[in-house]
Amino acid sequence: MMDNSLNIAVILPAFNEEGTIASVVRGCQQTLPRLTDLLVIDDGSTDQTAERAAEAGARVVRVRSNRGKGNALRLGIEQARGDTLVFLDADGQDDPREIPVLLEALCAGADLVVGSRFLGHFDPGAITTINRYGNRLLTGVANVLFGVRLTDTQAGFRAVRRGLIDRIALRAQHYDIETDLLLQAVKVGGRVVEVPVRRQPRQHGTSGLNPVIDGLRILRRILNVRFQSINGRAS
Repeated sequence: MMDNSLNIAVILPAFNEEGTIASVVRGCQQTLPRLTDLLVIDDGSTDQTAERAAEAGARVVRVRSNRGKGNALRLGIEQARGDTLVFLDADGQDDPREIPVLLEALCAGADLVVGSRFLGHFDPGAITTINRYGNRLLTGVANVLFGVRLTDTQAGFRAVRRGLIDRIALRAQHYDIETDLLLQAVKVGGRVVEVPVRRQPRQHGTSGLNPVIDGLRILRRILNVRFQSINGRAS
């Protein structure tokens, strides 16, 4: 059962998501009416993302130019008010109604809960073939190198304890941020749990993820975390 005393902050990194941001913000508010903080990091959007988020009731931090999802998420972690942090995408593909599923696993003893789309399911059109197989490959590499059994290392829908975040130093600037957080959590001995979630197709805008460039960036991040100590020296 979810602990109603949790100080929960939802963090939404967003870049040009004016078509979905308001509905995602409202979905979070309806699911978690006692939210401590609902923070949108507008990562240099050129549309009305920030305005739509503020109108829906979010606290908005604006970044002057687009610097990448990793930078936005790290800024959100720094600025958020709460000891339990929830991350989800602003494009409407994650369902805010599933947040309690992640929080229940956190309350049961996990330090980091990942909403696995592969344990759950993808609606038609929710993932491209190249992204599906790329995720599988990168997750397999991480499993071998870290001795774990994960199914979805690139999932962005997560809940994490602030205490775990304080034990690691995130460095990723782009779409490798999920891998950076997850594998550093594993490396410091955090308890990581996956729960099944649904992934919906994007209804507005386009994804900024480049399967080749970002796939190689994620692979490099896996290797960096595996072969470096938490303070950056070779392990």
